Amino acid sequence: MSWMELYREKLMTPEEAVRRYIRSGMRVFLSGNCGVPQRLLAALVEYAPQLENVEIVQVLTVGPADYVTPGMERHIRVNTLFISDNVRRAVQEGRADFTPCFLSEIPGLFRSGRLPLDVALIQVSPPDEHGFCSFGVEVGITKPAAQSARVVIAEVNEHMPRTLGDSFIHISRLTAVVPVSYPLPEVHMAEQSEVARRIAEHIAAMVPDGATLQTGIGAIPDAVLRALTNHKDLGIHTELFSDGIIDLVEKGVITGERKTLHPGKIVAGFMLGTRRLYEFVHDNPIFELHPTDYVNDPFIIAQNERMVAINSAIEVDLTGQVCADSIGHLFYSGVGGQLDFIYGASRSRGGLPIIALPSTARLKDGTVISRIVPTLKPGAGVTTTRNHVRFVVTEWGVADLYGKTIRQRARALIEIAHPDFREELERAAYELRYLREDR
Repeated sequence: MSWMELYREKLMTPEEAVRRYIRSGMRVFLSGNCGVPQRLLAALVEYAPQLENVEIVQVLTVGPADYVTPGMERHIRVNTLFISDNVRRAVQEGRADFTPCFLSEIPGLFRSGRLPLDVALIQVSPPDEHGFCSFGVEVGITKPAAQSARVVIAEVNEHMPRTLGDSFIHISRLTAVVPVSYPLPEVHMAEQSEVARRIAEHIAAMVPDGATLQTGIGAIPDAVLRALTNHKDLGIHTELFSDGIIDLVEKGVITGERKTLHPGKIVAGFMLGTRRLYEFVHDNPIFELHPTDYVNDPFIIAQNERMVAINSAIEVDLTGQVCADSIGHLFYSGVGGQLDFIYGASRSRGGLPIIALPSTARLKDGTVISRIVPTLKPGAGVTTTRNHVRFVVTEWGVADLYGKTIRQRARALIEIAHPDFREELERAAYELRYLREDR
């Protein structure tokens, strides 16, 4: 039987597919980021009142989240491996679950049976002439999930770009095919603030020509990319990328020519961007998307010489402990790939593991607080340990903590804190015995 005949045999509506293959008590993987299968998800929400004890496993999802509205947990309950803003309230209120884990280890949870999957709901591109569909904008977690689940239900969307790399699934591996046609969600680059621009200038000054970058999405990563226009032969090996790389590719700044692993290729697990990005990556041979157990493996990352890893934080204490996933005891996001890349870059020849953050934050009531703190908030998680951290950057400068004593670290971090908080931080450092009176 040809793949085209297989394709036709598996055609279903979203409602038919969900009702035929999802039963109470099942664990269902939901493809994430901008690749959420929206029609299948809507059909599952409609069907939910007839279900009990269905667990949805996901990572980061973009878009509305009707499946976590109050009361829905009696039918389907989310277990998220990274907390996105659309499920954060449900997690914090106890209506959804959070499983802490490294992004690099999630595929292994599925493949080993530690987190077995009954059904995978995914979104793919139309098949090519050989019957292979591309996972498109989200390969990192979705391909391992689809390889592990007993049942794979796929939306085939003509708007999904065909990305290359280890990014394909054959029609024969799909249990049900649901043709759809809708534009993918778009995530736009952040507006550049003065603080982000100053942080980016410090980081750009550290980045050598020929470096390979890991950078995500948000005000600081976007500002860093804008600050690199005069660099030469940069490469990309990152868990995700956004529109910010397009201009640097077109200007010849990102070439990958000096990469020591996958030279000439932009390697990633997924992307978050706009239609411009989706059209740019479609069938573009310089892009390779792979599962995250490869992309985020610290020992793979380390094979890129001059690896520059840029990650953010919620707060950093005076010993160098980095909290990036919680605000005190309240879970906020997740570890993601931060430690994967911090450790990988630290093992890279000429590597630069960087934590970048604004020196202050403004609370909802208007109060401004320091993000360089004497100690982390009670209950705060340590994302990057004081043993792994090397460089911390704020708009006030760069603190080099590698091989430094606690006394030296405290001094360096106070120097890059906002001037309004330095005296307070210094006083706290003396009280904690991190500093002592000079003799």
